Amino acid sequence: MRRKLRSPLPQRDGLDPVRLHLPTDGHWDRVRDFLVDRLSKVPAEVVDEMLRTGRFVTHDGPLSAQDPYRPGGFVWFHRDVAPEEPVPFELEVLHRDEQILVVDKPHFLATTPRGGHVIETALVRLRTQLDLPALSPAHRLDRATAGVLLLVIDPALRGAYQTLFHDRRVDKVYEAIAPHDPHLTFPRTVISRITKHRGVLAAVEEPGEPNAETRIELREHRGPFARYRLHPCTGRTHQLRVHLNSLGLPIVGDDLYPDVRPKADDDFTDPLQLLARSLEFTDPRTGELRRFESRRALDWP
Repeated sequence: MRRKLRSPLPQRDGLDPVRLHLPTDGHWDRVRDFLVDRLSKVPAEVVDEMLRTGRFVTHDGPLSAQDPYRPGGFVWFHRDVAPEEPVPFELEVLHRDEQILVVDKPHFLATTPRGGHVIETALVRLRTQLDLPALSPAHRLDRATAGVLLLVIDPALRGAYQTLFHDRRVDKVYEAIAPHDPHLTFPRTVISRITKHRGVLAAVEEPGEPNAETRIELREHRGPFARYRLHPCTGRTHQLRVHLNSLGLPIVGDDLYPDVRPKADDDFTDPLQLLARSLEFTDPRTGELRRFESRRALDWP
């Protein structure tokens, strides 16, 4: 097994440094020129200042603006993080041992740093609050989705737990509040092809070989709304939201389906009523059957 290349920079505030690979077919004379091209959203004068202050580092030490470009190498640096609106909800620890951490994630908190959500993510919060710098997610939940999230404490076991999810050996159960249609019969299985195009917020169903399958059960209904139990057999982006919407049952609070409704990052009202209720799997380390369940409840309209 190939060992991960160790960074010469320490973690900072729960964030790992960014690693850039220097392409072997690179045409730049100086590493500075590569950095200006690669970090196209960063002004050249900012890159120069970062070089002057030694913020770009290799295993041989800090880089300068005059250092030659060395194809095949790596450069590390800490990115500047823009201020973020604090997510006013807490993570609840459901289980912790020496190998894994299981938490109940709230709505509006992303799992890992991405885009404009960096500090206000479950991973960064947990690394800093629990002093677990090597913590990594075994899987991910969307920012809009609440519920059970499994993370790995022991780096040596990261691959084993991530493989459980990759190989679909985890029984995942979700719940959702959505409209009730008395003309639809349940349980039912929805099978389709879902595609998420780069730069487009919502995923779409398209003709072609199916790649997404969801088992849906009706658990109860109250007037025009119902609570559904969802069992995804696959894990496509937004799969549960897309499949319920395809039945004419968009999840309450959904700002993407059936129509995209822009929402500010500091708007923590009207959460998506979708909850990762439970995870069940055979522990790859002990062979023990393990089950973890969320303590959260969805809100009826």
